[in-house]
Amino acid sequence: MNFGISASNTFESTHAHRNSLGCAVSKKQKQKINKMSSDKHAHWYFGGIASVGAACVTHPLDLLKVTLQTQQGHLSVLRLVPKIMQEQGVLAFYNGLSASILRQMTYSTTRFGAYEVGKEFVNTDTFAGKIALAGLSGMIGGIFGTPADMINVRMQNDVKLPPELRRNYRSGVDGIVKVYKTEGFRKLFSGGSTATARGVFMTIGQIAFYDQIKSTLLATPYFQDNLVTHFTASLMAGAIATTLTQPMDVLKTRSMNAKPGEYKSLWDIVLHTAKLGPLGFFKGYVPAFVRLGPQTILTFMFLEQLRLNFGYEKQ
Repeated sequence: MNFGISASNTFESTHAHRNSLGCAVSKKQKQKINKMSSDKHAHWYFGGIASVGAACVTHPLDLLKVTLQTQQGHLSVLRLVPKIMQEQGVLAFYNGLSASILRQMTYSTTRFGAYEVGKEFVNTDTFAGKIALAGLSGMIGGIFGTPADMINVRMQNDVKLPPELRRNYRSGVDGIVKVYKTEGFRKLFSGGSTATARGVFMTIGQIAFYDQIKSTLLATPYFQDNLVTHFTASLMAGAIATTLTQPMDVLKTRSMNAKPGEYKSLWDIVLHTAKLGPLGFFKGYVPAFVRLGPQTILTFMFLEQLRLNFGYEKQ
């Protein structure tokens, strides 16, 4: 009798040990897979590809943001959307898409590329290091992206203008050529100072904060290098980036869309915008976040999938 009980207990004990061993191995394998995923690095051009993909999805929201920022009235989003659809049709929401893609190919490829390459020379293990590198990368990207950014703003703004006042650029490249011929080379960098400042804060808000938030999440036992972590980190980064950049975004949009001689200086634009009150500098905030939030999420989710599937491991 005692022997039977002992054998039974031994069998149960062995079975339980095997189960616990199986769970332990499974958990260890998962941790190994997660570590291998985290060890993969993105190629410098992945950020540009991801940004182009995100821009194609969120372009209508960007168009609404620009239209709201350049108007001096108080037309709401709910009134603006049906107005555009009735007057120009659904395709009007994709005005300036070619310029938007050109902008991402110059601006975003440069800032993401500079950030990835810069990791070899700047210590990004600290948050301060991430901010410093992101700020420098954003400044470089802002300079390179200004011409395409200006054409993008102008093409989007055509939606709210009467036909006789529209610039009617056929594409982003066509717009750059026409501005160069009719307004001069310097005009291509109109709004460059605010675009560069915005690029600095945008890159800090998006890339530096994304990296920091993601690292913090992965340091806990609740998150792994997967879509849930990428979504959570990018959503938070998008909200931070929108708040940091909105005032400069308003000034940049007004400067780029201005006719020759309309404003004497950047300070003149500030004073003109201030007539609307403090909230004038946050005009279009809701559509800006509605646009930048999804764009940031899509950019980083595309980027992370490129990294996990086509990235490289450092030797």
